[in-house]
Amino acid sequence: QVQLVESGGGLVQPGGSLRLSCAASGSIFSINTMGWYRQAPGKQRELAASITIGGSTTYADAVKGRFTISRDNAKNTVYLQMNSLKPEDTAVYYCNLYNFNSRSDYWGQGTQVTVSS
Repeated sequence: QVQLVESGGGLVQPGGSLRLSCAASGSIFSINTMGWYRQAPGKQRELAASITIGGSTTYADAVKGRFTISRDNAKNTVYLQMNSLKPEDTAVYYCNLYNFNSRSDYWGQGTQVTVSS
């Protein structure tokens, strides 16, 4: 069992920045991928960014150059630095951890990000 606790969401103006954090606890194994997915109202959940245990990153085209994902393996924490935010970034952002050892997916509760003037 893995628990993911997110923080850092909120309301920001277009062009502003937010930093999301997600701390994992529980039965975490060394081989895992962590990521941030987002879901806007009426839309499918989509991957925003992911990062492997070794630091290899993947970004959605819509966020490339604006978002940066990072992780602190000692703290079992993943971060998403979001710069130059746009209204279309508005969504609930969910932290995800895929555990290769147990072949299991875990999800955070979601944190709301609203970009509006």
